[in-house]
Amino acid sequence: MNTTPFTPNDTYLRTYTEPEVTSLLHELHERGKPFGIQWGSAHVNGATVDGRLLISFGDTSIATLLNLLTLLREASRR
Repeated sequence: MNTTPFTPNDTYLRTYTEPEVTSLLHELHERGKPFGIQWGSAHVNGATVDGRLLISFGDTSIATLLNLLTLLREASRR
């Protein structure tokens, strides 16, 4: 699968709501377990940058979360 990674300034990322991002974080926790990837403290921190929610594991953008999920989804298919 050839996908282009999200960048932090993708306007599409502004459409995500806090409940949607929380759901994606739960998916990240579940998909990451078999690989030893765990971010138990990661959560939506309520802060935004230019309309995009930040996630509290280093105040990263949702682009990082989506890119990690893409990698984990691809890895689980193999």
